[in-house]
Amino acid sequence: MDLVLLFSHLADVILGWPLIIYVICIGIICTVLFRFIQIRYFAKAWQWTLKPSKAEMTTATHADMSPLQAFINTLNISVGNGSLAGMATAVYSGGPGAALWVVIISILLMAVRYAEVYLASYFAAKKPGHYGIGGPMLYLRSAIGGKYLAYAYAFLCALFGFAMASIMQSNSIRLTVERTWHIPPYLIGALLMIFLGYVVIGGAQRVVAISEKLVPIKVGVFFVSSFIILIYHFREIVPALKLIITSGLSSQAILGGVAGYTVQQAMRFGMVRSINATESGLGTAAIFFGGTKSTTPVKDSIMTMLSTFVSMCVCFLVALCIVASGVWNNGLQSTALTSSAYETVFGSIGQWIVTFLSITFGVGVMVSYVYITRESWLTVTGGRFVALFGVLYAASAFAGALMDVGLVWAIADWINGGLLLINLFGILCLLPLILAGLREFEKKQSYSRN
Repeated sequence: MDLVLLFSHLADVILGWPLIIYVICIGIICTVLFRFIQIRYFAKAWQWTLKPSKAEMTTATHADMSPLQAFINTLNISVGNGSLAGMATAVYSGGPGAALWVVIISILLMAVRYAEVYLASYFAAKKPGHYGIGGPMLYLRSAIGGKYLAYAYAFLCALFGFAMASIMQSNSIRLTVERTWHIPPYLIGALLMIFLGYVVIGGAQRVVAISEKLVPIKVGVFFVSSFIILIYHFREIVPALKLIITSGLSSQAILGGVAGYTVQQAMRFGMVRSINATESGLGTAAIFFGGTKSTTPVKDSIMTMLSTFVSMCVCFLVALCIVASGVWNNGLQSTALTSSAYETVFGSIGQWIVTFLSITFGVGVMVSYVYITRESWLTVTGGRFVALFGVLYAASAFAGALMDVGLVWAIADWINGGLLLINLFGILCLLPLILAGLREFEKKQSYSRN
């Protein structure tokens, strides 16, 4: 059997209805138990993010980064080619309705993001991990299955870092750069490999420095260019929204055989791309916050829900631009489909804009994932072979530039499933701890107001 087809079939099995129901149920449980925290604290989250305290901007002693820097890196991995290329792939494979399910799943995942970051911050302060490791590799040790779950998670997360960050982002960058400037894949891969080698050598501080510069640029350019496209196609916005809703959630479609499968595909691709883009539920954001040594876990967790929200907005805007511009069913996928939407407004310059976004989105994820993948690698190897990690991570970018996009996405999808199963199980086991921390925080807030 063809390797791409084999991995695709495996992804279909792993990411079918059972996992969809599993993720949605845990998202609903967290949302209800935390009393719709993503809505109640939405305004506060923006206030704390835009006006950070001095403590949030300061890196604690023996910490890798400050809470604000952890948030920036979380946003950096949340706004990558999983949004730009992945959302186009979702619309191609699951239809316009996938965009609706990205919004629904992302809103639920905001509560899950709160839970995983809280656990990372809480356990990092209470039980500092060896090798400086935090996140799921630390808090899963307190769940049923203990250290076995932690090592299984670390192994899959390391694979995910190589596959989803280094390989997939390199692949997406290569697709757009080759299409726009006809640069050979070997040269693109070599340049990315050299750049990542530079980042790896610089460690956590170089990751932080590059992320702080990249995030404002890539987010700003994306939102400005997307709004221009929607203004140009303003007459098609309402029809596009109707198509997205009816394709994703019509009672007739749900009850009808073939159409029911179409809705399942929309749900599946919406969920998968939502998770790929926001990374909520995977525990990767928790790794950043596990390295902050912060003493305000509830506040940090509320703030980081915004990274899921921003990523959701990016995904939905990509889909809306594709549908409103009328190119969603032209047979293209990945960044080529996104480029065709931009070209309806900007002409040949549109392809250059998407290429710039793909490079900045992809490089941002690759840079921030140096830290995540390294921490996972240290857990698996017991703190050894750090130099080998750097060589393999940089070399993966070179390999990604030469690989088939279908294989890259299929590999990332089944690893996604494993990370979700393990991390969400850990969150379920530790829900009483999360609830206790939230109640204590809200009690203090109530006293301070009185």
